Amino acid sequence: MSETTSRFVVSADWVEKQLGTSGFKVVDASWYLPAHKRAAKDEYVAGHLPGAVFFDQDAIADHATGLPHSLPSPEFFAVEVGKLGISETDTIVVYDGMGFFSAPRVWWMLRTMGAKDVYVLDGGLDGWKAEGRALETGTATPVTAVFKPKFRADKVIPFETMREIVDDGSAQIADARGAGRFTGEEAEPRAGMRSGHMPGARSLPATSLSTNGRFKDVATLKTMISDAGIDLSRPVVTSCGSGVTAAVIMLALESVGHDDNALYDGSWSEWGSRQDTPVATGPAEAIKA
Repeated sequence: MSETTSRFVVSADWVEKQLGTSGFKVVDASWYLPAHKRAAKDEYVAGHLPGAVFFDQDAIADHATGLPHSLPSPEFFAVEVGKLGISETDTIVVYDGMGFFSAPRVWWMLRTMGAKDVYVLDGGLDGWKAEGRALETGTATPVTAVFKPKFRADKVIPFETMREIVDDGSAQIADARGAGRFTGEEAEPRAGMRSGHMPGARSLPATSLSTNGRFKDVATLKTMISDAGIDLSRPVVTSCGSGVTAAVIMLALESVGHDDNALYDGSWSEWGSRQDTPVATGPAEAIKA
């Protein structure tokens, strides 16, 4: 890894050298929208990185919220991740099919729950396959481990706090959805949701932060964040459709040295489906001097 690369992003060459070593764990965190026409679990069974376990983001979740794949309690998370053979002291590499779509969400979850050495595979599974690297098939049967959670509540924003942030502007809001959904020109993929964005939010589409499954270099990330109207000297809350790609912005922020950030877990699935929340349309509002 060079100084220009995110310290949280690792190459396939590096991962390949670590495979099978003590305390090194690989996690397939693939998750897709219906529009992708890909089945994450089926793809995992058909071929995954050697030794990788499958992290089901819809199963390892709080099912009582009525929202998709909400962050579960630390206790539930610890039990389920322990079943995957993962400890908070392991070196963990997370990947998804495309590179930087759903893997950053599990990277963020693991770190929020207390794991320290967590990374994302550059290029994802698609890149690994394209380079002809080894794959395993079937389902892994890991030895259960003990994951001792140390929950960082400051990294998660609940709805009531999000309302306060929108009202008082105490933190900046970075929206990872596509530009059309942000402006309200495109309908939301989930039924019953209004289109648009939270007043004061800035648009920073998650898909813009990587190219062909490769995360952009630190200098480029910093420029993109600044160009979106986000001040790196102030706190930032990230949001998206359902809390998944908001973590891609979290990865970008942490990569450029910004750690005063948190993720709004309910994201637009919560905000846009309610009738008592303000919604703005059109481009982001002009920044006041």
